[in-house]
Amino acid sequence: MEEEIVANEIEQIHLETSILTYNDENSLSCTITLAYYSAKRYYTAIRELPTGKGFADIVYLPRKYVDKPAIIIELKWNKDAEGAISQIKTKQYIHALEEYQGNILLVEINYDKKDKKHSCLIEKYSK
Repeated sequence: MEEEIVANEIEQIHLETSILTYNDENSLSCTITLAYYSAKRYYTAIRELPTGKGFADIVYLPRKYVDKPAIIIELKWNKDAEGAISQIKTKQYIHALEEYQGNILLVEINYDKKDKKHSCLIEKYSK
């Protein structure tokens, strides 16, 4: 839930890992995957998960017997954070997790191409 720390860490990892291409969604998606590499012992990561009325960019589902929230991540370029969280809700990305009984975090990571700044918004989802 520490949005500024998440944004700063993602920004740093993005700078370190995006050698050939920086300004595209795939580059940012790979950055997120690398940032959460050590989380694979707790989570199964799914890219472009078919959901409700679209595809969630990245979803982290907790492995069995792990007490962690599921995480739905929407990546954006030059947008506002509220728009991505709204997209998760209006396109019903939660629908893909309807049988999941634990907590869910909705996460937006936005990247501003001009100043290469990253922002993050995290919201707890209540069923």
